[in-house]
Amino acid sequence: MNAPTTDQLPVVVVGAGPIGLAAAAHLIERGIEPLVLEAGPSAGTAVRAWAHVRLFSPWAEVTDPAAEKLLAPTGWTRPDGAAYPTGGDWAERYLQPLADVLGDRVRYSATVTGVARAGRDRIVDSGRDEQPFTVHIQRADGLEERITARAVIDASGTWSIPSPMGADGLPALGEKAAAERISYRVPDLHDPAVRARYAGKRTAVVGSGASAFTALALLADLARKEDGTHTVWILRRGIGANTYGGGEADQLPARGALGLRAKAAVDAGHAGAATGFRTQAVERDGDQLVLVSEDGRRLDPVDEAIVLTGFRPDLSFLSEVRLGLDERLQAPTALAPLIDPNVHSCGTVYPHGVNELSHPEHGVYLVGMKSYGRAPTFLAMTGYEQVRSITAAIAGDQEAAERVELTLPESGVCGGAGLFDEPEAAQSGEGEGCCAAPATLHIGIGAPATTSGAC
Repeated sequence: MNAPTTDQLPVVVVGAGPIGLAAAAHLIERGIEPLVLEAGPSAGTAVRAWAHVRLFSPWAEVTDPAAEKLLAPTGWTRPDGAAYPTGGDWAERYLQPLADVLGDRVRYSATVTGVARAGRDRIVDSGRDEQPFTVHIQRADGLEERITARAVIDASGTWSIPSPMGADGLPALGEKAAAERISYRVPDLHDPAVRARYAGKRTAVVGSGASAFTALALLADLARKEDGTHTVWILRRGIGANTYGGGEADQLPARGALGLRAKAAVDAGHAGAATGFRTQAVERDGDQLVLVSEDGRRLDPVDEAIVLTGFRPDLSFLSEVRLGLDERLQAPTALAPLIDPNVHSCGTVYPHGVNELSHPEHGVYLVGMKSYGRAPTFLAMTGYEQVRSITAAIAGDQEAAERVELTLPESGVCGGAGLFDEPEAAQSGEGEGCCAAPATLHIGIGAPATTSGAC
């Protein structure tokens, strides 16, 4: 039997989150077979980890058109487009049904451990572009497997690697030793055990993006009900006109409302701010923690710390393919100038696709929140446009690949270099990365779920 040609091989999609599943839908629409590899046990595993957080984009902006076409014959009906889903809603009412339609094209508990050109490490030039990719996976039963693919779309997000408290990008001294009193996620205060952890306690919230806004707002709500609850907000910069985002000028009203809710928490005295504080060390004071700044300042002891300073991409399994990444953001080289928070702060990045997302290794693409590297403010709509363009290019339809089919909402916060001197200052959240990651925020729109700045 003859071996299949490269064009007959599937396109491997890493991650069964919103962008990965949308990529699979677009591939099917193009007549190309996808194979989605998900490390977790279900669709949207990362999104389910922040199920309690409400997105700041409505349903109309977090479902993909190609995915809806796949779902329509099943009797699926898109929820009210003007309503705001939680992460749990998104996973149960859209992501899992979509994965179910894809059937055995989605494999769960399949962790990708490596991607390479068949028979070629990253050094070898000879015959490289003619070789398919080999994708190495580890299954839940511990066995290893090799899959051959024509292309690889990595939509694995950044949720698994939160950034540390240390201002230099590394863990602060003592941060790892104090791990039992430090969380890197927005707390679910509907969970009695989690609520007990923060009720009547003094908590430090480190970060200045949407996730931090969410935590400030939630802890302020708790402070109104539980005496002794207080938050210390740790910012690496000062508080200025744009600290709380675009407010009423934000074209995503829930996102703007989140910043205003965080401001209300500070104005009401439920949170006090420590500005210009770049954490160098975490020291013990009995059962409490003392945060120490690079300039020697020591804060009063806190019982808990919530570190919401952004996320980072896991590039370890891509070490044998040739990526073109910006040295600062770890985003594709052509995309980085458009999203660099050192240069601009606009919540809107013009829609982009295969041209900005290509690498020296033809046929490998980072999409979704992972494509942004360490940069913030990612929206699900952006990821859907990315995979529409990339799948068109894989199918050989360059005209469609280069066509722009998306208009993004403005954040209401735009300016030149220096408006945000910390990447997390503009952070949004995608839960998978989208909107990501998760920098999710809660604004009290609709149901009383935790609103975060996700998507």
